[in-house]
Order: sequence, then structure tokens, then C-alpha cells
Amino acid sequence: MFLLRSIDQTATGREIVRERAVEKDQLTIGRAAENDIHLPDLAVEQTHLRIIPATGGKLRLQAAGTLGFTVDGRTTTDATIDPRDGAELGLGSYRLSFAQEGDGHPTITVRQAEERQTGKVDEQAGFSLGPVMPSKRKVAWAALALILLAFLALPIWSHMTRERVTPQINKPGAVMMDASWRTGALSSVHHGLEDNCEACHTEPFVAVRDETCLTCHKDIGDHSAQPRLASARGPMSWGDEAQWKVAHTFHKPGPGACTDCHTEHEGAGRMEPTREQFCSDCHGTLDQRLTDTALGNAADFGKVHPQFKAALFTGPDQAKPTRISLADAPKQWNGLRFPHDMHLSRTNGVAQMSRRLGAAQGYGQPLDCASCHTPTADGVRFLPVDMEKNCESCHSLVFDRIGTTYRTLRHGDVEQMRAELTALDVRAPRNTGRRRPGEYGSGGVYRANFGGPGTALMTRAMSEKGLCGECHTPAASGGSLQVMPVTQQSRYFLNGWFDHEPHKQEKCTTCHLADKSKAASDLLLPGIAQCRDCHQGETAVKAEVPSSCAMCHTYHPRNGAASAPPRIARK
Repeated sequence: MFLLRSIDQTATGREIVRERAVEKDQLTIGRAAENDIHLPDLAVEQTHLRIIPATGGKLRLQAAGTLGFTVDGRTTTDATIDPRDGAELGLGSYRLSFAQEGDGHPTITVRQAEERQTGKVDEQAGFSLGPVMPSKRKVAWAALALILLAFLALPIWSHMTRERVTPQINKPGAVMMDASWRTGALSSVHHGLEDNCEACHTEPFVAVRDETCLTCHKDIGDHSAQPRLASARGPMSWGDEAQWKVAHTFHKPGPGACTDCHTEHEGAGRMEPTREQFCSDCHGTLDQRLTDTALGNAADFGKVHPQFKAALFTGPDQAKPTRISLADAPKQWNGLRFPHDMHLSRTNGVAQMSRRLGAAQGYGQPLDCASCHTPTADGVRFLPVDMEKNCESCHSLVFDRIGTTYRTLRHGDVEQMRAELTALDVRAPRNTGRRRPGEYGSGGVYRANFGGPGTALMTRAMSEKGLCGECHTPAASGGSLQVMPVTQQSRYFLNGWFDHEPHKQEKCTTCHLADKSKAASDLLLPGIAQCRDCHQGETAVKAEVPSSCAMCHTYHPRNGAASAPPRIARK
């Protein structure tokens, strides 16, 4: 057991003595608070030394780290003392006195030595630079003036006197010391403007204006006409109106300005996408302000969002696609006869043919979606199905054989096909010894039944099992070889984007029920309920993929490469 006595001194010189008993055989001393004796001095290690009982009632002082200590003025790292004889231990600015009082337990008195001695202060004053140096107040005012000159006056002067030129992303800046005003790094798309602040901040103490943004983004599409946007936004509450009045006083544009959505100086990397709330402010209750709109209300993908509408051709005479809700189970017109379920079967004749013909190509397996559908280079969509590449290995267009050489019709060229088959009739021998009467004679309606092989092929070509009719819909043109035009749509959703690349870990049949489709008119697009299995709103906690509006929609409708999904457009 040890008796610890600490002596502190007040500003007036009065001593405060505190005592406590520590019922331990060993003690630790150091700067860490968990030590038995806590000495808050940077010259003391976290655990500086240990006090261990020794034989004969003595105490052993043993350093726990690399620094030593003093015992009665001598520096050491290991010492043994007898409390009955007394001893003084020095650690930094602290002095610990050891004694043994009447109860027989060692007593340790902790006292902090005075850092200054009055005699030495006067001696050192003669060597101080204080009397000849300016006062701290003067130095502070001089430093403040220098800061204002370098970081305020100089940037403003150079900004006001600079040459006014058209902003360019790779042009060096003309304003001096403007980097000190930067509140954060620019996004990667604007990284070239890091040293050209005046490209966007054209006027001092004025927020970035829309016309400045449009200097570079001149071809960007408008979300809607400004009067219609204002109507959709609706009147502001009194609180918002008051805030905007204050903002306008400080030259901030808006509402509806570019900077309301696109915030910069938020750090390097891509610019943060627009928050869901920005869109739902208008689209959440859009029908209440725009009574003529055909758009449904949308505020959260998981809770408030209309069923998808696909742009479809529903008839052979339709010039432009029509948007139809998937809730109406629409049928599409593409001019083909194609049953997906037959081609995706694992056991029927198509599967057996694929095994036999595919063995020569190195696969020899039943068909799957990838057998015919090839993704585009960016992974977003799929290339059109090509007859020669994807179909002809099974659906042969061979019509004649000369020796060991096979003659094949050219797919899609009807006139060339007609010429090839007519030439086949000319080459083939005919029995011309007898003439048939009436309708069976030359030029009669039944003449084709008794013509050569080319004529017979043309006659049967448009039948359901014929050369063309097996896959194509005949054109209503008096029995000619014409077929209805084929439409292979690459994009169905005009107001939103779907990117296949992030979904490539899923099987195609997870979303597209092709293995159950018996007709080419089946629209194999998933509805919103299937998407909600993984995608929920931006703030959905349990969603596998929390999804904001910007994940599928763009605020600025554009054409060409700029109209790509966000993953591609960012590049």
C-alpha cells in the first residue's frame, strides 16, 4: 500500500494538498491518464517508470521506456531506494519525494517545480530581442495588411484590369493569386479550368451566370421552354421567396439556373448527379400545374413512378413509333415470323440441328440469346440480327448446285433473287413437245405449276413454309416476291435510358421471357415491377440499388453521342 500526496499551488501562492491511498504492491508513473501517478508533462513518457517492491522494505525504480530519470540529482534508468532514508525522484518538471511515516507505508509527495526563477528572468532579459523588436500588436496589424494586399487587393485589381476574352478551357488564367479564393477542387470535366477562374467567374463578387455556362455548352438541349418550366415549378412559398430575394441581392441567379443543379468545387472526380428532390419538386405533382401534360407524376422510383411506355410500331403502315404503356400488354409489328420459344428449346429439332451444325463451329450446343444477339461495343444495346451471320447456318438460301459448287441467293435483294431463279429456268431442260390448252397454256394462270425449278421456287417462296415466307410476312402485292419491311428497334424508351452493361451478371431470361414467347409480335420488355425487385428510390434503405432519377433520365435531351446513358456520356 502507498500513500500519495499531491501538492498544487494557486496563483496567489497558497498550497492545496490532496492525499489518497493506493492499495497496490506496484505503481506506474507516466503521462497517460491510466497510470497510478499521472504527470501531464510532455517530457514524461506515456508510461515512464514502475515502482516495484524490493527486499528489506526497499523500492526499486525501473524505467519502462527509453528515457531515464533522476534520483537525488543523479540520472539513471534503474535504482533502488529506501523510503525510510528518503529520496527525491525527478521526472520532467515534477519532483516526487519518498518517505516512510508512522504507519509504516511508503509516502510519495508529488510537487511541480517552478519553471521560472525570479533571479534568472532579470539575467535573461538583457539578451532578449524583445526591447528592439516591434510590439506584437504592430506585427499583427502589418501581417493583416500584407494578407489583404496579397489575397484581396491584388486579385481584385488584376481581375478588373485583365483583357476580356472568350473563355477557353485550356487558356491560362489572367488573375493573380486567385487560387487562394478556391473553395475546393473542380470536377474532372472542368479540371482544365483550375487556373482560369475568370472563365466562369466573369464579374467579381457575382455568381456564375447561365450565359457564361452556355458559352461552352451552346449545343445543350433545353429540358423544356422556360415559360412552361416556370408553370411546372409553381409559385414559391413565402419562405422560399424571401430567401431568393436575399440571394438576388447578392447577384445569385435562379431559380432554375444552371448552378441550382450543377454545383462545383465539391472535390475532384465526376460531378455529383442531381438529387431526386430536384426532379420531384415539379414532377411529383406535375398534373396539378400542367393539366395538358401526357407525363405521369413521378417522385420516387420505388413508390411514385408511372409504368414504362415503349415506342412501338404496331402496324405495317405506321411511319413513326407510338408510345404505349406496358400495362396495356401491347403487341409490336416487325414484319417477321419468329417464335423465340422454338429456337431456345433444349430438346426439339432446332436444338438438335444446332448441336450438329455448331460442332463444326466449335460449340455444338443448343441456341441461347447470345447465339443471335451481339452487344454493341459500349455494352449499352445490341446490334441488329444479321441474316448471313446469325441465321443462314440453319436457314440456308442455297437454291442450286453445279458440280461441287452451291449457288446461294443474296438475302434482301428481291430483284437479284428473281434473276437468279429465272436463269435457273432457262438452264433447265423442258418438255416442249406438247402444248397445254387455255389457262394451262403459255401465259395461263396455272403456267407456273408446270414451269422449271426456278418458277416453282418463286411460286412457293411466299408460303408459310417457303423460302421467304418461313421468316417474313408477304407483302400484299398480287403474289409477287415482295415482303413487308423488317423493323429491328434498338431503343424503345425515348425519355429514359437502360444500360445493359451493368446488368450483364444477370441471365437474359431474368427480365426477358423469350423462352415462353411463341410469336415475333410479343414485346419482351420487363415492366416496372421487375425493375423494382432491385431498384428503389434514392433514399430506400433496403434497396439493393438505391436509384435516383439521374440514373435513367437526363435533364438535357440531346442527340448523337451526348444522348448516351450517363455511364457513356461522362466519358
